[in-house]
Amino acid sequence: MIFVTEQWILVSALAVLVAAYFWTEGRKGGATLSIHSATRIINNGEAVVVDLREAKEFKAGHIVDALNIPHNKLAEQLPQLESHRGKTILLVDKMGQHAGAAGRTLKAKGFDVSRLQGGISEWQGQNLPLVK
Repeated sequence: MIFVTEQWILVSALAVLVAAYFWTEGRKGGATLSIHSATRIINNGEAVVVDLREAKEFKAGHIVDALNIPHNKLAEQLPQLESHRGKTILLVDKMGQHAGAAGRTLKAKGFDVSRLQGGISEWQGQNLPLVK
């Protein structure tokens, strides 16, 4: 604690650098969209929903017309997304833990990528419909 009070400039600089790191890394995986923004672009036909959860979780309930591409199989199933290159790829997972890495992969391949804030858990929390 003494170090923090005596070296407050260094500690402040470290805090700013850590925050900047997390902000830039988060942006590399695509913009995060709120439930309302995501619903708008889905309803307007501007986005394709890609559910990154495993098949068992996907079958238990998913967003209408979502494609199921598990996050660990994304690289091998990229050709499935080629027909949707002109649209935003909206990545959805359980709570947002895999969407960043998947977003970085898709952005590197030239896709327009966004992530659903809070994942499918937030979608369910807002009582939005799921298809089984």
